Amino acid sequence: MNKSLITNFIALACTLAGYVSEQHILFTLGLFALSGAITNWLAVHMLFEKVPLLYGSGVIPARFEEFKIAIKHLMMEQFFTEDNIDRFLSDSSGKASTINLSPVIDKVDLSPAFDSLVSVIENSSFGGMLAMVGGSEALQPMREPFIEKMKLSVQEITESEQFNTLLREELEQPDIISGMRNKVSDIIEKRLNELTPQLVKEIVQEMIKKHLGWLVVWGGIFGGAIGVIAALTNNF
Repeated sequence: MNKSLITNFIALACTLAGYVSEQHILFTLGLFALSGAITNWLAVHMLFEKVPLLYGSGVIPARFEEFKIAIKHLMMEQFFTEDNIDRFLSDSSGKASTINLSPVIDKVDLSPAFDSLVSVIENSSFGGMLAMVGGSEALQPMREPFIEKMKLSVQEITESEQFNTLLREELEQPDIISGMRNKVSDIIEKRLNELTPQLVKEIVQEMIKKHLGWLVVWGGIFGGAIGVIAALTNNF
């Protein structure tokens, strides 16, 4: 339901009802509520849309460059600080956190490693013996078992405390963290450069316009309350 439309409709109905029935208090209540609701609705509308002859309207798309700079500053200074990156690399107790590389290892093609092993054997003193039993083709049935065992061994290494401690120590080097921040900054900047005034308007509008509808509702309520006070004061 559109809160703004309902608020304006109720205020207009009270205004017309008060005018027709010559109920001064109801008329004033409706008139003030309508003025408050319409004023706030126009203010919300002016945030996102340019209104002819109204200076300052359409401020969000007009200031989209400043919005982009503010978004980048927020991301880099609040989320991707060196302290936050350091905490990401540690658990809550400050110890080195274990980095799970299993998904990456599972996707790595270790066939070249097996081919290198075969090449080493062929070029070693065992090459002649290997040729006698069929050459490198005799080792091909061992390819899959070798790859599976290799992946298991690599996973065990990457899951060890020693490996993760050394990895964290390397990642915590000032130049490494600075490089990470620079890469993140470049990614954010490239993405922000893809934004257009229309897209910025839609992003902000999606986030806050739903809640800004309450400004219209409360504008109508407070306007109506002021209208009642004005009417009672006038009668008094």
